[in-house]
Amino acid sequence: MAKKAPRRTAERILEVTLDLFNRFGEPNVSTTLISAELGISPGNLYYHYPAKDELINALFDRYERALSELLNAADGVRDVEDAWFFMHTLFELIWQYRFLYRDLNDLLSKNRRLETHFQWVLKNKTRAVRALLDGMSRAGSVSIDSRELEPTATSMVVVLTYWLSYEYVRDPRRALEPESAQAALLRGAHHVLNLLVPYLEHGQRMHLLGLVSAYSSPGPQEP
Repeated sequence: MAKKAPRRTAERILEVTLDLFNRFGEPNVSTTLISAELGISPGNLYYHYPAKDELINALFDRYERALSELLNAADGVRDVEDAWFFMHTLFELIWQYRFLYRDLNDLLSKNRRLETHFQWVLKNKTRAVRALLDGMSRAGSVSIDSRELEPTATSMVVVLTYWLSYEYVRDPRRALEPESAQAALLRGAHHVLNLLVPYLEHGQRMHLLGLVSAYSSPGPQEP
């Protein structure tokens, strides 16, 4: 059996950096720690990424590409089950790059590129949620007045963007640990879709309750 080719150093650096940022928070991870975790010299790290911001930007670029591809799937959402799957998949991607959301305000305050590009993220999340609502409306799954569509879409994007911050505040020691991931993602998807309850057709509302019961697992009690 042929041996797998060794991963390129630049890719390994990003993978290890992402893991460290997610575990400890970007402000608490130095390039010295990253190089030590990789077992390479700081000079080797600087050869590939001369500054910490370049590591952050490279990880954000990966996230942005994956997000753009995923948000296109919103056009195909027609009912609660489609919406549940879409939201859960979106939360999984956010979890994969959770350092961005955990340290969002700090990152935006010191990284001009992220400051401008995160505006794109918000706009495209909002566009995708609008497409989701439009598709569900055309399919008869929701009945929502056009005047309520925009504020509802904005509220859904706010919950999407700040859900992990909320989880962290309510349980700082465990919320962003891997063993907490599944419950956190399910709670996030539930709360985003719960904003649609007043507009859901009765059968769809019952279906949403069934999905929550089927997939949700016990977590920390809501405050």
